[in-house]
Amino acid sequence: MNIQESIIDSWKIMSQSKARAFLTMLGVVIGVMAVIIVMSVGAGAQSLILNQIKSVGSNLVGVMPGAAEEDGPPASVMGIVITTLKYDDGKAIEKDACDCIESLTMYVSGNETINVGDTAINTTFTGTTASYLDVEDTSVEQGRFFSEDEEKGVARVVVLGYEVYEDLFGDQDAVGRRIRIKKTNFSVIGVMKERGISGFQNQDDQVFVPISTAQKLLLGIDHVSMIRGKVDSAENIDRAVESMKDVLRDQHNLDRDEADDFVVRSMSQGLDAISSITDALKFFLVAISAIALVVGGFGIMNIMLATVQERTREIGLRKAVGAKASDITMQFLIEAVVITFLGGIIGIILGALISILVAVIAQTMGYEWDLVITFGSILLGTVVSVGIGLVFGIIPARRASKLNAIEALRYE
Repeated sequence: MNIQESIIDSWKIMSQSKARAFLTMLGVVIGVMAVIIVMSVGAGAQSLILNQIKSVGSNLVGVMPGAAEEDGPPASVMGIVITTLKYDDGKAIEKDACDCIESLTMYVSGNETINVGDTAINTTFTGTTASYLDVEDTSVEQGRFFSEDEEKGVARVVVLGYEVYEDLFGDQDAVGRRIRIKKTNFSVIGVMKERGISGFQNQDDQVFVPISTAQKLLLGIDHVSMIRGKVDSAENIDRAVESMKDVLRDQHNLDRDEADDFVVRSMSQGLDAISSITDALKFFLVAISAIALVVGGFGIMNIMLATVQERTREIGLRKAVGAKASDITMQFLIEAVVITFLGGIIGIILGALISILVAVIAQTMGYEWDLVITFGSILLGTVVSVGIGLVFGIIPARRASKLNAIEALRYE
């Protein structure tokens, strides 16, 4: 018996029992579909993360508190509060680091209710320095940003994000008006231009206050959450990183053999670290999705074993007219492969359609989500589905080939 005849026979048998054939391949369909979706959505989510980070700026160097492995994230990223990074550290970098650092800003943040008369909204407040506009490459649409004197002097002034401005004042002029944050009155001195989402944060749904004001009046802290420096050119990024490390080690009185209690990363280093994390997570989810394929394989084996029992007389007749054990094995093995292959194709199609739907929805919501359906994922789905048929079809095929022809013919 040649392979082509076996495939044709398998197709005829499946056509005669469509419901059973569908249920047989259902596990493979779900498994392959899950693998395609996880790989595509994982790649899309990774692109979203990387695009958001790139939107912050490619010539920026960030400092975060807490030690970290060479390619790993600092502890502060995991939500652990670390208080070792200070305002004076940023000022020391401005003074003593290389001249390739054009400007530098510092950040703290919190969440609080803002009141204007009877109107109240909950939003994020960011304490930062006067150089924020230069580092973030943005500008003020109305009024002005706070000065360095106000930054140091615990001034009760605030600059509104564009969305906050619209929610509180509509189309009225906000400059000179007063708002209340955590029982403290602030004078509105400016409104930021509209920026949208950048770095996973809606830049328009926040307000900006001097960093000293945020620390002492709103948060009751004396540390900063992050320092960010703007480098004059990409060629000087590494030089800036090393210079900032040297200054911070001096500031923190670290001996030569002591590890850094901070992390200084350029944007490219941050992208590499995040890419490695998201890749590991993506393949972990693929491995979990593959469990459905294994479950589907056992389902195929059980149904094929039942099929062998139902077709015992047919097997006996084939042997009686000269079919060899290898012919019987090949016949049932090809049937299993045909079923899993078709299941794999259906799974790939459904997985691709769902992945496209997810990408379209994400893009409609304004996210920079790339649709990624790679040839590798399709090939993987096809190979795995065929492999499942071969692995889980061998036991039913061998059982069929070992049936005694005379006993099989007598079977009812």
